[in-house]
Amino acid sequence: MNHSLALVTGATSGLGQAAARTLAEEGWAEIIITGRSLAKVQETAAQLAAQTKRQVFTPLELDLDKPSSVQFALAELIKRGQRIDFLLLNAGMVPGKTQVVTAAGVEAAEAPLIGHHQLAVGLLHANLLSPEARIVIAGAEPARGDVPMFSFTDVAAFAAEHHNGNRISAVEDLLRGAPNVKYMANRAYADAKLIIAWWAAALARRLPSGMAVYAVSPGSAPDTQASRNAGAALKYLLIPLVRLVPGMTQTPETAARRYLQASNFGTDVSGQFFASAPKKLTGPIEAMRHPHFHDRTNQEAAWQAVVNVAGVDVSSPVILQNSEMIGSQRL
Repeated sequence: MNHSLALVTGATSGLGQAAARTLAEEGWAEIIITGRSLAKVQETAAQLAAQTKRQVFTPLELDLDKPSSVQFALAELIKRGQRIDFLLLNAGMVPGKTQVVTAAGVEAAEAPLIGHHQLAVGLLHANLLSPEARIVIAGAEPARGDVPMFSFTDVAAFAAEHHNGNRISAVEDLLRGAPNVKYMANRAYADAKLIIAWWAAALARRLPSGMAVYAVSPGSAPDTQASRNAGAALKYLLIPLVRLVPGMTQTPETAARRYLQASNFGTDVSGQFFASAPKKLTGPIEAMRHPHFHDRTNQEAAWQAVVNVAGVDVSSPVILQNSEMIGSQRL
């Protein structure tokens, strides 16, 4: 993989900012950093340049909750016409006690995946990913199912109960925060990260042969803003307890290096989910072998559900306009 151009979403704080800083220190020629506020991402670019003594940071406004913002960012990238070698889809959030659904009709914890899907597919359609590009999307340890206080939805059972076994409709309910989904913040988070792992596996089967995608958990890094919306039990019980256990937390810089490590993996492991060893929250990452990550039916159901919600597929490009996905023209 060339080390010319990287794009990092959610780079105004935490893991995204740490990843962008490390990329600069490792010699990348240019790093596009994104954030919801143009002023904030411009400020971050200036701070990173001062810290690294390298003028390699390009700010780009991108609000993944808003299709119109994704459209704008894609238009700017198309205008530049430069291919991206490393696409780091880092932006995400830990949901709070009360369910939030975005203006686009997506459950808040799921919204980053929808925006990331629109961005990644748009870049593919515009031929703006280099032939050996690497895509890393942020996963999380709770998707494994062995982290205390977290559990994920049994999609097959949920589909059987509500949709006559149709798992696409079941996953779409999770993405939209439908009324038949009982909202629990920690479960919503685990579901969001599990769907990301399935999405990455499905995308891997659709990428050109030289490209690769990986879902990667950064591990436990409580000194970020990711949990700012989390419920009291997580913020004031689990996280403080984890801090007390040696080896169970790490700095944002150490966590972000997991993303960069995965960017050097080969196509033979494309589509896999990498995280800490089972029942660990830090340490070396490894490919997860839990059967639920490798359920191809769920992977394809997740992909199609994301396509249904996002309005764009690898095989059927559309243009995003305002808050609606309309049209059938190529980017």
